[in-house]
Amino acid sequence: MGFDDLTMETLRDRAATMKDCLARSQVITDSMTSILGSFDLRLSALETAMRPTQIKTHSMRRAHENIDKTLKFADAVLVQFDLVKQAETVIMRGPHEDLESYLEAVNQLKNIVRFFSTNKNLKSSVGVITQATTLLQRSSFMLEEEFRQLLYACSKPVEPDRLFECLPSSLRPSTNQGEGAKKHPADHNKSSENAVYSPPTLIPAKLVPLLHDLAQQMFQTGQQQQVFIIYKEQRSLCIEGSLKKLGVEKLGKDDVQRMQWEVLEAKIGNWIHFVRIAVKLLFAAERKVSDQVFEGMESFMDQCFVEATASSVSLLLSFGEAIAKSKRSPEKLFVLLDMYEIMKEVEPEFNTIYSSISGAEMRESVSALTKRLAETAQETFVDFEEAVEKDATKTAVLDGTVHPLTSYVINYVKFLFDYQSTLKQLFQEFHESDPDAQLAKVTTRIMQALQTNLDGKSKQYKDQALTQLFMMNNIHYTVRSVRRSEAKDMLGDDWVQIHRRVVQQHANQYKRISWSKILQCLTVHVAGGDGTSTAGVSRATVKERFKTFNTQFEELHQRQSQWSVPDSELRESLRLAVAEVLLPAYRSYKKRFGPMIEGGKNPSKYIRFQPEDLERMLAEFFEGKTANDQKR
Repeated sequence: MGFDDLTMETLRDRAATMKDCLARSQVITDSMTSILGSFDLRLSALETAMRPTQIKTHSMRRAHENIDKTLKFADAVLVQFDLVKQAETVIMRGPHEDLESYLEAVNQLKNIVRFFSTNKNLKSSVGVITQATTLLQRSSFMLEEEFRQLLYACSKPVEPDRLFECLPSSLRPSTNQGEGAKKHPADHNKSSENAVYSPPTLIPAKLVPLLHDLAQQMFQTGQQQQVFIIYKEQRSLCIEGSLKKLGVEKLGKDDVQRMQWEVLEAKIGNWIHFVRIAVKLLFAAERKVSDQVFEGMESFMDQCFVEATASSVSLLLSFGEAIAKSKRSPEKLFVLLDMYEIMKEVEPEFNTIYSSISGAEMRESVSALTKRLAETAQETFVDFEEAVEKDATKTAVLDGTVHPLTSYVINYVKFLFDYQSTLKQLFQEFHESDPDAQLAKVTTRIMQALQTNLDGKSKQYKDQALTQLFMMNNIHYTVRSVRRSEAKDMLGDDWVQIHRRVVQQHANQYKRISWSKILQCLTVHVAGGDGTSTAGVSRATVKERFKTFNTQFEELHQRQSQWSVPDSELRESLRLAVAEVLLPAYRSYKKRFGPMIEGGKNPSKYIRFQPEDLERMLAEFFEGKTANDQKR
């Protein structure tokens, strides 16, 4: 048997073995299939048998769950009853001792009402809701009372000294300066620049959160109207009381009209001080209080603040309105400017404090007063100009010195320039032109009105020389005052130079009128003479000329020593101008014709003055001496 035959035999044996194995495996498979088939039938039968038991078990489980839920709900209901009792204890005790716990109790009652309102099928819900609602109503009343009492306790008027301490040191009243003492405008402006104000704490910091919580709770329970009324009532009394303690009065036009000027001026000075304190300290502090108490209630806080301060603003502005409406007079111009100035100073801050829609009327009232003061000041300007031009004062200035009207007007104009920044601001309220040009125009018109009036007053003098001296004195005083003040920049160098020439013209006119006649006594024209010869001139003529000179000079000396040239430089200049003409003429005449008298009988009867005597007596001219002074 070969190798191939052996191999094939082996393969056949193996194939037979595998076939036998596959046959046995099929038998086993058929058996397993039969067994598994019988299992399906048994399981189906078992499941059918177990279903009633499963249903019963599931029902029992659901029943247990429902029992648990019912027990838990019962516990929750019982807890609500306990909470009602606890809340009732706190509510009946009141909020004063522990406001935080009281508010928690109020919120708990609200939750209880909500709980039972959603479970109305409970038999006890109606009773509990009624009880909780009754307690909530009581709590609302008690919270309202607590809010009122707490606000009342901390709404006392602020003492003036405490307010003064909040001012910058430069604006605080001192022992040497009353509250309303008037400051020089320049000092006033300087003291107001970069000033730091520290509004007072009107309500202690620890009470503000309590007030806030109370207001918020009342707000949430629909008690907005009660909050509004209580806050307005208490805070209004506090702020208005603070102003009255300070000295603010409600005065009308008639009250102002009846006051003496000195009293009114002092009250105006005080009022300016009060406006600054009210806006920068009191109203600013009250705004802060309102913002803190009504935080989170923005739409409400503005209305509360505005209403709480409305009467105080009205009280404060009433005096300013009375002044603006009262009869105008020149002396009121500067206090009107002071009042206008303080209103312009505080208006931006006032508008910020009252920036809400609710504060629109307040802002308008301040703006209206500011504008009214500006209008009245401008009208007073016009009145002053007319009053200067038409001043009919009959007070005669017998010695030809500076008239009281002149010094009054010049001081008035100089004072105007202390207010020039305020004036320029005022002019811009009504004019679009350059405020500097407007101020220059006003000043020029006032000066012209003064000169027109002085021209009329100078005609009261019977002596034309005194007329010229009067005009010389007054215009010189005007020019000198302008040159030394800021008015020079407005009127200009041309104005100064023109009026200096006018002064010189009046001085020359005075010399001509006063001294031309007496100088004629010292002038002798001899036909064909050389000016040194005495030929052709009789002794009698010389005597008569000397006597006439003596008489006229003594009269001039007696009269013009009583006249006055108050400016020492102008006085010396005028004396020198007279001496430069008179003394050389007298020396020449005496030298030429004196020997004709000196050689005769009683020469001192005619030659009564030496040149030195004349010079000494000229030094007494324009001293404003009285007749009694001259006798002494």
